[in-house]
Amino acid sequence: MRHGRLRSLARGPCGRRGALEWRRSLSAGALRGALSPAAGAPIRVRLGVAAINIDSLQILRQLGAGESIDDVRAAAGLTEGDFEVWWDGESKRRLAVIDGETRGPVGTAVEIQRDASGLPHIYAENETDLFVGYGYAMAQDRLFQMDYLRRQAVGRLAEILGPEAFDYDLLVRTVGLHQIAADETARLPAETAARYESFAAGVNAFIEASRDLPPIEFDLLDYRPEPWRPLDSVALLGEFRWYLTGRFSVIALPELARRALGDGPLYRAFLTAEAIDETILHPGEYTSAGRGADPAERPQGGIDDGTGSNNWVIGPSRSASGAAMVASDPHIAFGAPNCWYQAHLVGGRFNVAGAGYAGAPGILIGRNPSLAWGITNNISSQRDLYQERTDPAHPGAFLYDGQWEPAPERVEAISIRGEGVREVVVRSSRNGPIVDEVLPDFARGTGPVSLRWVGALPCAWPTSMLELNLAESCTELEDALQGWGSPTLSMVFADVDGGFGYRATGQVPIRTREERGYRRGWDPADAWQGMIPLEGMPAVREPERGWVATANNLPAPADFPYPLANMSPTGYRARRIRQMIESRELHSREDMVSMQYDVLALRAVDAVPALVQILDRGDSRARAAADALRAWDRCMDTTSAAAAIFEAFQFQWDEAVAAERFSANAAALALGDPAAFVAGGIGSLSLRLLADDNVQWFASPEARDAAVRSAMTRALDQLTERLGDDISKWNWGQLHTLPLPHVLSRRGDLGRLLDRGGEPVSGNGVVVSNTGSAPDFVSPSGANFRLIADLAEEPAQMWTLDAAGPSGQPGSPHYANQLGDWLSGRYHRIRLERMDVRPTIRTRLTLHPREQRPQI
Repeated sequence: MRHGRLRSLARGPCGRRGALEWRRSLSAGALRGALSPAAGAPIRVRLGVAAINIDSLQILRQLGAGESIDDVRAAAGLTEGDFEVWWDGESKRRLAVIDGETRGPVGTAVEIQRDASGLPHIYAENETDLFVGYGYAMAQDRLFQMDYLRRQAVGRLAEILGPEAFDYDLLVRTVGLHQIAADETARLPAETAARYESFAAGVNAFIEASRDLPPIEFDLLDYRPEPWRPLDSVALLGEFRWYLTGRFSVIALPELARRALGDGPLYRAFLTAEAIDETILHPGEYTSAGRGADPAERPQGGIDDGTGSNNWVIGPSRSASGAAMVASDPHIAFGAPNCWYQAHLVGGRFNVAGAGYAGAPGILIGRNPSLAWGITNNISSQRDLYQERTDPAHPGAFLYDGQWEPAPERVEAISIRGEGVREVVVRSSRNGPIVDEVLPDFARGTGPVSLRWVGALPCAWPTSMLELNLAESCTELEDALQGWGSPTLSMVFADVDGGFGYRATGQVPIRTREERGYRRGWDPADAWQGMIPLEGMPAVREPERGWVATANNLPAPADFPYPLANMSPTGYRARRIRQMIESRELHSREDMVSMQYDVLALRAVDAVPALVQILDRGDSRARAAADALRAWDRCMDTTSAAAAIFEAFQFQWDEAVAAERFSANAAALALGDPAAFVAGGIGSLSLRLLADDNVQWFASPEARDAAVRSAMTRALDQLTERLGDDISKWNWGQLHTLPLPHVLSRRGDLGRLLDRGGEPVSGNGVVVSNTGSAPDFVSPSGANFRLIADLAEEPAQMWTLDAAGPSGQPGSPHYANQLGDWLSGRYHRIRLERMDVRPTIRTRLTLHPREQRPQI
């Protein structure tokens, strides 16, 4: 559906529904000229032959309060077509001025030049003014998203959203993300603090400039943004760090499994990842410790959310250009807009471009004239849950090493729109805050559970990210990572002199016991014994093989000197990347594009032979499914019927495997029925069981086969209901679509106005072109940003794609404008030299100094 059209969305997990054909459409020009008064002033508009008064602010507040579009437009006397034209004009009149001149808190003129895709190239004479311009440009494009993210980061969403946001605010306040951010801001080195202050000054200049007519979400929710502070940028980076490394459900699931399965082979099978031999470091690239090499006794990998990221670096010896190449595609939730903000920064020592995290200064994935880099989540565990021991004889205390220690308390006051303030008491042990009240439902009921998290410790991530942008060689890049405590990322990099490599960032605790699940809060043996030193983290430079790839797979084999407690769920994406790299001697940029869009499912390659053998012994429908799977090329293409059959079967089979062992133990666990939850992370085990149930998960091979055929029957029933009786007309793209939901998507009918996307998309959650997967088959997350950089290209440039677009303003032509290019693989070139950028520029905004510049 074209940009700006209204959408009708049937309620679902992503707020996505289907398209509505509007019976009437009027030219947007009918309203655009008339919609000039400030927000809230009634405006008189001629629609068709009649002139009517429209109180835009009243309509927006009603929509934001959850009233339906039909009710709101009827009360305003608008037809469907009139309403569409009103919305189009109302959203467009709020767009920031991006062409011309204005004044701001700068000492010298700053230019914000936007190219045809909407990407800002920001030019300044010094770093201070550069970061002011950076903040101003980002706020022009993403102010509401930035405000939403900072509120999310400090537990203040309920202030604007009401009770629906209380649970997440409670989690944030309980973990203490707001206080962690305050402490981290106070520790910023002077140079970093100055850059953050300048960035905040730029954001505030735009907040003031747009006070009367802000981005439309502010009037939908009827509030105004507060001034921006450096603390806000630090806080939202901290919440992103929690997103990457926290994940309570992932920590608690092994404990649930241990209680249901015991400590024997069933438990180890449950926790062992698929394709675990596919490690980032290869034998000979590290010093073996000769420890823990028996995977039967030491489960490797584990259960995670099945998304993740890819990156790889090709050294000069394997590159068709003769220089190193870097590719990177982080896998995070799709949205309108996405969490990444692309920019090109030039001023002082900076000339860097790429993607940063919206709301924070700095490029996290990108390149400068000398160097390119990309990241994935390393998934080495940076947190533990501790079961604490209490005693009525010692109220308000927790046991540790035979002594009862007082439990400090703090009171968190959470403001809730429409309700007032709820006060919550948060206790802590020596290990950290007591979090059992914010754990997933299945994990509650065991008494006090505390959290220990590396992200709560002093961390130099904000500084390291900016120093990374200035690095001019691989060695300088690695130096910039000093002090980067959290998150743990796998970074690949290359420089123009032929250097390339990989390094795992962050700190990983040293644990005396490597078991999963809750640890004993009262036992010193379960306390952390320091951190793995930076030089002990996985890393390699210029390996003989000529390449390094990471895809959330295990960083190293089991005999690596330090235990990394890695929770990698699968090595299949990494294996496929290795296959493609090793399939040819030299690689071009076009080869890198093909790799990023590869949809061969190695999980299906391994699973289908055993699956069809079982189905061949079933009824006619099972045999027909077997025939389709046998003929399948194992690619998750939108046109494939077999891809739809395999994916539908996988979800049904996962549930069957989970129910076989977990439902029967639910009563004893006093945790309800966790089978449905477990099914979301059991794919590695369930597909191995197709070939060999050597742990006797099922009562007998016959019982396993019957369960397989029953799961396929349910899958076929589901597909028939969705796609019809004719299997020849089924295809994966009918089910697997890519929505771009706005964060307010599920608030009344706002999804119809703010969401984009919905097109068929290839891939799933375990192929290189990761588009995620969910029980409703809609794509929830995946490679929402892609980067390719060939260090041989002169002048310096790179190629990127954002699955949405640079603007977060629904009325902008750059709101979700890149989705079509993303789906078809048409990358956008970002040039770093000003002379080469100039022909691509479409708008130019100059920030001139004010008469008296404020102190920054």
